[in-house]
Amino acid sequence: MKKLAIVLLTTAMVIGTGTAVFAQSDGVFNFEKMKPYMQKMHPDFSETQLKDMFESCHGEDGSMKNTDFKEMHDGGMNESL
Repeated sequence: MKKLAIVLLTTAMVIGTGTAVFAQSDGVFNFEKMKPYMQKMHPDFSETQLKDMFESCHGEDGSMKNTDFKEMHDGGMNESL
């Protein structure tokens, strides 16, 4: 019985932690969050050019609109920050 209680509490903690992390990130990826990274990668671009690039990639008709941007965080742009 004691082992069952430990397993249930551990499972609840893992699920609760995962939910809290997901809620913190709110799964929303927008231009304002991406802008500092884009400015670092393209320092000569104006804000209008950056916004146009973001919209063409991640907007309504963008080719990368359904990604979770994992590739940008795994060994990508955050490595140099």
